[in-house]
Amino acid sequence: MEAYKPLEGIKVLDFSWILTGPLVARYLADWGATVVKIESKFRPDEVRNTAPFKDDMPGLDRSAAFANWNSGKYSIAINMKHPQGIALAKKLVAWTDIVIESFRPGVLKRLGLDYEEMRAIKEDIIVVSHTTQGQTGPYALQPLIAHFVHALAGITDLTGWPDRTAAGLRIAYGDNVQVCLSFILIMAALDYRKRTGKGNHIDISQLECLTQVLAPTFLDYSANGRIQSREGNHSTFTAPHGIYRCKGEDKWCAIAVFNDKEWEALCYVMDKPELISEPKFATGLARKQHEDELDRLINEWTTNFTAEEVMSKMQRQGISAGVVQNGQDIVDSDPQLAHRHHLFTLDHREIGRYVSEAPGFRLSEVPLDIQQPSPCIGEHNYYVCSELLGISDEDFADMVSAGVLE
Repeated sequence: MEAYKPLEGIKVLDFSWILTGPLVARYLADWGATVVKIESKFRPDEVRNTAPFKDDMPGLDRSAAFANWNSGKYSIAINMKHPQGIALAKKLVAWTDIVIESFRPGVLKRLGLDYEEMRAIKEDIIVVSHTTQGQTGPYALQPLIAHFVHALAGITDLTGWPDRTAAGLRIAYGDNVQVCLSFILIMAALDYRKRTGKGNHIDISQLECLTQVLAPTFLDYSANGRIQSREGNHSTFTAPHGIYRCKGEDKWCAIAVFNDKEWEALCYVMDKPELISEPKFATGLARKQHEDELDRLINEWTTNFTAEEVMSKMQRQGISAGVVQNGQDIVDSDPQLAHRHHLFTLDHREIGRYVSEAPGFRLSEVPLDIQQPSPCIGEHNYYVCSELLGISDEDFADMVSAGVLE
């Protein structure tokens, strides 16, 4: 007998694409919700066209990123430019509890599917709109992706080395921050609906989500008039704080010391207790003023050990340290992720067996059991129409013939 999942019975319609909306919807599926993803071959989720592809062979059903962010969902391919496609989408709105979307503001209204239209179809519906800058305001319609939002939020200016131009981030960090807040807001909206019978329109701006994680920079400017900028791997407030070379090819360990007690522990770990009383390292301010020399001394020591040895030695003495891992390390050799079963294998119709990630949290009373892989585009057209919506075989065949389902 399968364990009961907390979101069983909750129905979700996923109009979103790229990362934020799809990953939020996937988390809902992980915990029991029935999630239907709407795409079409004319407008597939852009991540379907994004590398890496299984065996380096491009294809709409071969993207590893899409597979990771969309497991547990059903896929229906609806031509939203067809009048019957809009009618079918409205049937799904009547069926669902939650709609997740990431269109530019105004697109759903032009389709006749904005929040007011959907609420007229289902009064207590919850609609979650993921955008870069919100539904309203002078810049709401700007066509941005996460990397540009990083720049607006100030993250890009803070990333890189002080003597070089800003580097920015390779990953869509803003999307992941938005995912976490969106998931929490959906839980709150479900609770609100349970208590009041009312739905909600959640308007979540990625830019405003990112400003939350940069609060110290705003506070520093407000209180001190100081504009923080790039420091490489250093910290504004403490030293040593950096990435240090270890034994082996391109192996590194991150180390951060935040107080005198940790500094003394570091000196003993390095078998250099004489550094404790050295005037230029005796205080936090002094260490910050001489951090380049300090980095050199630490690097001379860490190169004698593997990154794992350095991390263990530091952590045993209460010093913050972590191995700098790559993708291979995470998949093949991280004992913590293995212990928590964070990575698991699913069987996909097109790409076969692939590794996917679990959510970053567990529930004490509910085991996490993910078995359904990401869908091929339109894989569940018949199932969604017949089993979820109760559409007859004759009407289904008519829609296929009319080009509604493609």
